[in-house]
This record gives sequence, structure tokens and C-alpha cells, in this order.
Amino acid sequence: MDKRRITVAAGDGIGPELLRAVLRIFEGANVPLDYDVVEVGEQVYLKGITTGIAPDAWDIIRRNKVMLKAPITTPLGGGYKSINVTMRKALGLFANIRPVKAYTPYVPSNFPKMDMVIVRENEEDLYGGIEYQQTREMTVALKLISKPGSESIIRYAFEYARAYGRKTVTCMTKNNIMKITDGLFERTFQAVAKEYPDIATDHMIIDIGAARIAAKPETLDVIVTPNLYGDIVSDVAAQVSGSVGLGGSANVGLTNAMFEAIHGSAPKWAGKDDSNPSGFLQAAIMMLVHLGLVDYGEKIHNAWLRTLEDGYHTRDIYREGVSVKKVGTLGFADAIIARLGQMPQQLAPVSFKSSDMTIHLAPAMPVKKTFSGVDVYMDWDADGRNPTKIGQAMQAMEGGGLKLNMVTNRGVQVYPEGFPETFVTDFWCARYLATDGAVGSQQVIELLSRIQAAGFEVVKTENLYAFDGERGYSADVG
Repeated sequence: MDKRRITVAAGDGIGPELLRAVLRIFEGANVPLDYDVVEVGEQVYLKGITTGIAPDAWDIIRRNKVMLKAPITTPLGGGYKSINVTMRKALGLFANIRPVKAYTPYVPSNFPKMDMVIVRENEEDLYGGIEYQQTREMTVALKLISKPGSESIIRYAFEYARAYGRKTVTCMTKNNIMKITDGLFERTFQAVAKEYPDIATDHMIIDIGAARIAAKPETLDVIVTPNLYGDIVSDVAAQVSGSVGLGGSANVGLTNAMFEAIHGSAPKWAGKDDSNPSGFLQAAIMMLVHLGLVDYGEKIHNAWLRTLEDGYHTRDIYREGVSVKKVGTLGFADAIIARLGQMPQQLAPVSFKSSDMTIHLAPAMPVKKTFSGVDVYMDWDADGRNPTKIGQAMQAMEGGGLKLNMVTNRGVQVYPEGFPETFVTDFWCARYLATDGAVGSQQVIELLSRIQAAGFEVVKTENLYAFDGERGYSADVG
């Protein structure tokens, strides 16, 4: 078999030890791979490269298309970008896949039947990292949820479920509060689900969904969710399964893929040959399946299961009465190599299959977009922050087909008919709506000029639109 060339990165902290252990197992299993090594992480950051990835490394990563990345360290302090976020967005790695399974009794877990897969959107949501401070007291982050991004990850979840014989896909959002962003994700889920009648579906509000993962994880199969929720519930799931250190993940796009452990670089354990390589190994096995090297992935995974059964355990999972021998990072790798070709006797053996999952997005449909008004955000800290005073002042700014609808503070209506108990900051929003149903940009510019001329500092505006007559902006919550 011709060898496939991939990119590997040793990372920081315990990363180099984990990579040595995994490549040692690959060598023992005669996996047909060649490696291009790139430097990413702390030392690259400290050279002044804020992405943590040198420019020449990008060329290698893009050429090989598949990367196995050990944990990295991001230096403390501002100005350093997350390598994971940078790579996910730059390479279009829209899907993060995290299988989570219990391995009792060899790894303690209260849920021995737990076997779920979390499919997390990887590029959008609050992980766009778009944040602002616009007044002394208020900060703002943008939550980005697109229809193509939602549809891509949701279709991937259904395709994954079909390819791997999974029965149910559960969507988790907070669409009862974020009706536009999370609402779009949930509505897209319901639309796509109709194309997969062979797979059962469910939707849960994320808070009860997270509670279900923590309390009854064996009732869940495949979970699909936006980025931030997926990040949180992935770690919850890994913890209740028995150990975060056993979890691997795949970051997959249409042309590129990156595989990594879900845990960090654990610098205090660096160089001690004392860390569990299992999470990184699980990621490497996922990579082998992705590459079509299914037989090698099965052989290594089953040898790993047999090693757990035989009681060769690293420090983090070693237990008197269950474990037979405490081994280090490379010792654990050697124990796996010694069991290549053996099958587990108590734990269920794995059987993988290659599957080309094709993601086709529905064509974009034309919509009628109507410019309905504008939200004008201001930094105002005068007159005792009296909502009536700023409300009356904003009412005096009406004209040109724009009428004041309300003034809000932190999303709560304070004028007209606000409550005196409502706490306010120095960040105010005046909402103006078109008197005839539509407005033009020039009318908004003239409104802003009047507000500025009256001595108010405009720090942000948001245009308000309707799509096919449906409001595309939130109502007040006061």
C-alpha cells in the first residue's frame, strides 16, 4: 500500500510525549503513513507570530490536508489567537466530532452504557471572537449563526448517524430565548430532519440537555449543537464518562481535517513520561478511519481496549484492585503494541467502516428584504441616567419617516413605560421604526446627524430588516 503523507505537530507541555507514544504505536502496527513535522504553539507565539503557526507551516498543512496535532499552550495575556479557532476558520473545518464512551469497570463511570457522539458546529456562534467595549461599563459580543453553517453541521450529524448505524439525532439550542440565532439553527434542524426518515430526532433546550448528559447520558445517541454549547457539553460528557483524558476529537471540513485530544497541554506534567496518551490516540484512530485506513484503526483500538482490560494503566486511571501495573506514557504505548492483533474479552470490540459523507446544501431561495428601521446605541451617563429624559430627547429626534418605538437598556424597555426598579448602565439603545414600513439609508444618516448634533455619542447602530414580512430583529424583553 502506498504511504499517505500527513502533517504532525508535537505541540507543547505533554504534547511531544503523546506524539512519540502514538507514532510508536503506528510504527508497531505498520501504519502506512509518512510525516511532515511542523512547529505550532507556544514557541511560535513567542517569536511574535500571533496565530501560533508559522507561514511556511500553513503551506505544509494545506498541501497534506490532514493534520494530527498534539496539545498546545497559548501564552497568557492578550494578543494571542487560538490555534484551534484560527485553523478551524481558515481551513473550513466546520464539524467537530467527539465520541464519548464509558469503559467501565476499567475506568470508573456511573454510566457504563454511555456511548454518544457530539457533533459541534466549529466556526460560528460566539467563537467568531468579535467583541467590543463601547462604553465605560458595557461590553458586547456578536453571536453569528448562519443558515449555511447550520445546515452544514446538521447534515453532517445526520450523515454521520446513518454511516455509523446510530439511531437518534438530538439538537440542543436555547431557541426559547435566542429566537433568531438559535431559532434559525433549530428550524434548520427540523427541515433537514425530514430528509432522514430512518433516523429519530429530538430537540432539547440546552440547559435541560446538559443536565440530561450529566444525569442520563445513556439515553442520548448523536447530539448536534452550535459551537459554544458543543464545547461545554463535550467536556461534561467526557467527564461523566470517566475521564476527560480519554477523549479524542476530529475537526473536519470539505477538504481538510485536523485531529486532536480534547484535553490541554498540562505543562506541569511535561517531561515526566507520566501522562495518558489515550485521548490523543483516540484522535489518531479517528484520523486513520478518515484516511480509509480502517483495518489499522480497528487493530489499534482493539489492542487499546485489551490493554485496559489487562490492567496496564497510567497514573490517571490506575486503581488498586482493578489495575495490574502502573505504566508511563511510553510504557502504555508498548503495552498496546504487545497486544496488536488481540481482541478485548470484556469490552465490546470495535468495527469501523469507511464512509464518504457528502454534504449538499439546499439552494438559497430568494427573499424580500425590507429596511424597517434602526437601533441606535449611545454612551450616555448624564442627568442621573434618567430614562425619561433620554427617552424624551430621542423622541425629539424623530422625523424623516422614522418614529421612536422605545428606548432600552441592557435589552429591557425603559421608555416609554419602564419600571423605576430597572437597573440601567451607560449603554442605551433608541429604536426607530419606519412610519410607512420601509426606510432608506439617507433617512438613517440624517437621524444620526440630529442625534450627534444634540450632544449624544452614538457608539453603534444596527439596521432592522424584515424578510418576507417576518421581523428579523428581536422584540424588547421589558
